[in-house]
Amino acid sequence: MHTIETPRGKVSIPDKLYFKIGEVCEIVGVEPHVLRYWEQEFPQLAPQKSTAGQRLYRRKDVETALRIKILREDEGFTIAGAKKRLSAERATAGRLKVVPLERPADAATAPAEDAAPAPKETPSASEMLATLRQIRTGLEDILALLRNAPR
Repeated sequence: MHTIETPRGKVSIPDKLYFKIGEVCEIVGVEPHVLRYWEQEFPQLAPQKSTAGQRLYRRKDVETALRIKILREDEGFTIAGAKKRLSAERATAGRLKVVPLERPADAATAPAEDAAPAPKETPSASEMLATLRQIRTGLEDILALLRNAPR
């Protein structure tokens, strides 16, 4: 289970690859027609379709729908305002922080051959997981842009 904190309390999202529209409606707390309307208004909310034509939402889609609901109902945004805020949040979250792994040492600062190398700080597991999630979000955003690019 994946839990998200909202102004109305915690919302649990089951560990599944895909969700049907009824499941998403139950998690988010909206009717199916509202979710289908949001799909038209928010390009970030783009479920895949099965061969039978059923909407298949990913965890990212469920989280996006929850965010839209919070913006609309709890923070009082209009559809246009929620679109702008969601786009701005995606733009800032999608930016990757470039961190050099190693820098080449200058001759003056290079350690002597017999000197022990300085110990490197190892990031914690939670830091590595957060970085991987940020990278994943950025890659998913790039993939969405590529899918929606005019050909």
